[in-house]
Amino acid sequence: MWERWRPITLMAGGLFLITVIARLLSRFVASHNDKLQSRIGYVAFGAVAVTVGALAVYWARRHRMGQVVLDLGGAVLSACLASVLIGPFISGDTPFASGAGSFFAQIWVYCGVAIGGGLLGLLFLIALGLDYRSQALKRDAETQRARPNRPIRR
Repeated sequence: MWERWRPITLMAGGLFLITVIARLLSRFVASHNDKLQSRIGYVAFGAVAVTVGALAVYWARRHRMGQVVLDLGGAVLSACLASVLIGPFISGDTPFASGAGSFFAQIWVYCGVAIGGGLLGLLFLIALGLDYRSQALKRDAETQRARPNRPIRR
């Protein structure tokens, strides 16, 4: 069972680590510079999107699309909840300090960026024909061509 959940847990931990690093940089390096804090946030969201996209490409080459979507979704959702609920304490704040609207906006933005990165990775892989299903269809077509034609007897 651990073999099934390990990649999901590691991915969620990695995504949460990206958020932790961004929050710590914002707290200690750019505490009074709003422009720099915004840039750190944009870089963090870009890193989340690239990480999810890269892992979507990696997993979709080896597993079926349904399993990839569920695994990525679980990892992104758990990392999002950890980032929104635990992350503010790291930067010296509370989750609802800016209000409920800001709290839910963080969830929407995080999930939107992660889903967008994952979709771009999957579409890139499908366009190249390197996903699991395309490879299986290619192998099936090659085995069909490798069989000799059998004459029909009447």
